[in-house]
Amino acid sequence: MKLHLGCGNTYLHGWVNVDIFSNVKADLHCDITRLPYEKGTFDTIYASHVLEHVHRHMVIATLQHWRELLKPNGVLRLAVPNFEAVCKRYRATGDLPELMGLLYGGQNMTLNSHTIIFDEAYLTSLLIKAGFSAVAQWDWRLTEHSEHDDFSQSYLPHMDKENGMLMSLNIEAVK
Repeated sequence: MKLHLGCGNTYLHGWVNVDIFSNVKADLHCDITRLPYEKGTFDTIYASHVLEHVHRHMVIATLQHWRELLKPNGVLRLAVPNFEAVCKRYRATGDLPELMGLLYGGQNMTLNSHTIIFDEAYLTSLLIKAGFSAVAQWDWRLTEHSEHDDFSQSYLPHMDKENGMLMSLNIEAVK
């Protein structure tokens, strides 16, 4: 069983797709911090550009909740805006408006705002505190969902996957 959290417009066939917004196609509409599944249900949980929407004081509890839902040796695959990449891009271009969505979210509806930002060291430390191990970066090109262009493939300049800078921090960890 595979769980896709915050699916938005990216519905993955063969996965249980979850989103809080009822206007998107999902198998379940609910809060990702309180999922109604039994412990040890899933082999993989994929959450692309959704953890940054969780209140910063709830991130570890949310990661622990997701860990409980995984089977032993299950994998949590995360993609979040990469604050280090945002800083590098800003230093290179000075173009703050192009970075606003990565920093603050779309803000086009309630709950579409970011409440926390991550770099690799900080996210790794949170995952370890939540009980995960084997924390490592993952390459979107090598996943079974690589044909779905979600925010794990976020590049600047926009969609320049050959020459652009990857703005997503893609990290996975093992229960």
